[in-house]
Amino acid sequence: KRIITKVIIIMLLDKIDGPKELKMLRIEDLPVLAEEIREEIIKTVSVNGGHLASSLGAVELAIALHYHFNSPKDVVIWDVGHQSYAHKLLTGRRKRFNLLRKYQGIHGFPFRQESDHDTLSAGHASTAISAALGVIEAFEMQNRKNHVIAVVGDGSLTGGLAFEGLNHTGQLKNRLIVILNDNAMSISPSVGGLSAWFSQQLSGRAYGWGRKKVKKILKFFPNYGPSLDRVIKKMLKTSIVLFTPGILFEGLGFNYIGPLDGHNTEELLEVFSHVTNMGYKSPVLIHLRTKKGKGFLPAEKNPSAYHGVAATSTRKDKGKKKPPSYTEVFSQSLIKLARVDRRIVAITAAMSDGTGLEAFRKEFPNRFYDVGIAEGHAVTFASGLASQGILPVIAIYSTFLQRGYDQILHDACLQNFPLIFVLDRGGIVGEDGPTHQGIFDLSYLRHCPNLSLMSPADENELQHMLYSATRYNRIIAIRFPRGSGPGVSLDSQFEEIPFGKPQIIDIDKEGHNSEILLLAIGNMVVPAIKAGDLLMKKNIKAQVVNARFVKPLDLDAVLNNFSGNKIVTLEENVLAGGFGSSILEQLTKKGIKDYSIMNIGIPDKFVEPGDSNTLRKIYRLDSDSLAEDIYDFCQRS
Repeated sequence: KRIITKVIIIMLLDKIDGPKELKMLRIEDLPVLAEEIREEIIKTVSVNGGHLASSLGAVELAIALHYHFNSPKDVVIWDVGHQSYAHKLLTGRRKRFNLLRKYQGIHGFPFRQESDHDTLSAGHASTAISAALGVIEAFEMQNRKNHVIAVVGDGSLTGGLAFEGLNHTGQLKNRLIVILNDNAMSISPSVGGLSAWFSQQLSGRAYGWGRKKVKKILKFFPNYGPSLDRVIKKMLKTSIVLFTPGILFEGLGFNYIGPLDGHNTEELLEVFSHVTNMGYKSPVLIHLRTKKGKGFLPAEKNPSAYHGVAATSTRKDKGKKKPPSYTEVFSQSLIKLARVDRRIVAITAAMSDGTGLEAFRKEFPNRFYDVGIAEGHAVTFASGLASQGILPVIAIYSTFLQRGYDQILHDACLQNFPLIFVLDRGGIVGEDGPTHQGIFDLSYLRHCPNLSLMSPADENELQHMLYSATRYNRIIAIRFPRGSGPGVSLDSQFEEIPFGKPQIIDIDKEGHNSEILLLAIGNMVVPAIKAGDLLMKKNIKAQVVNARFVKPLDLDAVLNNFSGNKIVTLEENVLAGGFGSSILEQLTKKGIKDYSIMNIGIPDKFVEPGDSNTLRKIYRLDSDSLAEDIYDFCQRS
């Protein structure tokens, strides 16, 4: 019996090249299709890595959306997009789904160049409502009657942008449909059955049938019927809202429906049909309860651990003990520092695991703050703490700290209270693609007054930088890459790094005779050293400098130890406004024109998904490519 069932499952998914084929299935077949989609997601993510628990929790929702609505004419916008794998499987990308998060494969998030069904590219949280509101307003201007649906997770509602979108939607009073995909971890878990019962009466067939009967009865009371009808409707609606989480959304001008079972496809289709057939003239919010990791028991039990799953290790990697990651070294170092410095508190924006702060939270629960998906608030909150002598350490991924730029400039740098930004995932991060590559931080932070910017060459230097930052009495930003460092041993004692001073590395032991200077920052230092060794074999003597500081950098200390006339800057950041630009600016300010200069970094573009090492080779940031390009530069200049 199990074998026969499997054959049917495979046949169902094999038939679907898009929503058109999906609509040909019977409703009773859809739960079987959901099982097959989950198996496909689990199989692919277990090999390629990706966002597992969130996508497993949204399978029935994706099926119901594409079964009822007419994508891409009807527009579905997925907030963040990390729950959109089922959506991708149902919209013509199943045959290439094995290339999920691979170079030139399928993006791990909605990507508009990939499919007409991805109206907008995504990757950051809390954006869907604002974007969808723009789309539906455009439809109104064009007299288009198509539907626009924003799918938002309850976690995304911790972000202020989501509420800004909700507020504006309520003001415009258009036909936007917002689906709140609530995995029962945030919003009103206690109201449960009573709320669901009331809401089902509001949205279901029984309620509709009952309303028609009431209207017929009221016709017998022509003098009082209309007023009684309004009173009854108002009382019923008020009663329902008071017993549900919908009071907030009703207050913002939405028609609230829910909470409903987000894994019951038939019920979802019934609600969608109700919403579209009733012809609402004002926005609707449908509240669904789902389970993260649905259908995969380990993910159901621990959805946080299975939020993002790493790719399967290659055979040659298996059995090898990896050095600690930069994140782990940061975590351990911060805990050591906090034990002796009671000023230190830790702040993150819904990423306590990812930023390594979970261990800090357990040891110092009263000195840890998770502010939710609200990076701007995290920065301003930290500034308030710092104004009273507290030393906040704000740990946020490079790509997400972009969302707090104004607060960094206005609420941190302008106030000039000492605090520490820790940017994890700086540089190329790999498979998550253009929304997550941390390649802009050196540029968007370097020009902020009062802020000093550092980046370690290895994990040992990271612990010393963090210690030093606690002693500088300044606004400091420390940026480090994803994953493990070179594997150097960690010193047992912290050492303070002289402020603004670089480290001179004479790989030929005769740096004063070197003809070319390789001035590198962060994780480009080790590739620069390796490239220098390769250049030595071609009789080109190179001196390597570990800049340590992007700002300020004592450039005189660098140039006083170098007698050549060729300089190469190396950074894993966009060249525009980055580390190389800062060196050119300093040389220009000093009036120095005696050097031939080459800047190496990321070109003016977004970096696609792919394995980090593959991407570094493509952008010629690996040591072999560096040696080749620097050799050519020496020959030309």
